[in-house]
Amino acid sequence: MTPPRCLSIASSDSGGGAGIQADLKAFAAAGCHGMTVIVGVTAQNTKEILATHVLPVAIITAQLEAVYDDIGVDAAKTGALLSAEVIDAVADFLVRHPTPLVVDPVLRASTGSELLDPEAVEVLIRSLLPLATVVTPNLAEARILAGVVGDRRRLAERIVALGAGAVVITGGAGEGSDLLFDGTEYVEIPIVWVEGSATHGTGCTHSATLAAELARGTSLAEAARRAASVTAAAIDHGSVGIGEGAGPVSVVQASGASQRVRTR
Repeated sequence: MTPPRCLSIASSDSGGGAGIQADLKAFAAAGCHGMTVIVGVTAQNTKEILATHVLPVAIITAQLEAVYDDIGVDAAKTGALLSAEVIDAVADFLVRHPTPLVVDPVLRASTGSELLDPEAVEVLIRSLLPLATVVTPNLAEARILAGVVGDRRRLAERIVALGAGAVVITGGAGEGSDLLFDGTEYVEIPIVWVEGSATHGTGCTHSATLAAELARGTSLAEAARRAASVTAAAIDHGSVGIGEGAGPVSVVQASGASQRVRTR
């Protein structure tokens, strides 16, 4: 059988915990064939981002054309796009190649480094959000995208009003659920809060799993539930001791543990 085809349009993490590397692991764990369009590289470890380099737009577009022309894409996700120029180029291509799309608005790395300047954020809101099947901000990102003050429901309404098909505002400390809003219905997606220091790549794993589930034909609500569950398990099985900062989540080990339980 041909597996679902999932594409990550994002940046490389030299430490292997987030970005393209995390997305490919999540795609594989979900039983999908993972593909990549690398828009930039980061010199990154568990503690910090030391440098970033954005690839030329022509190379980014060539990667998109190569994947779409030959293999095809059942669902795509975006991660850290690094510049306004890259966002415009990706959006221009996707306008001409409509695809179920998860937009993970990576505005800042978990280590605190800014990954998009205010101008690029405005371009993301204007050009990419209207193409999104679903956007997956955390609460801080949702406030920036919405540009308003309010509770999660008001933020979600504003993001959908900006053109997104739906939004999942992911929870965190103090929240017992993710909030899904599709323009009509609010759905609280229960989450398990896992205490652990291996959290690098959490957002990437969540959005990539969500994209993989959409590629498999799963409904949005069920895909969001699956993404929340897989992400919690990946944190629980995270690689503590990899590096001196927050270790990477481990969706592969979580998937293996789940498989062992099913086969006993």
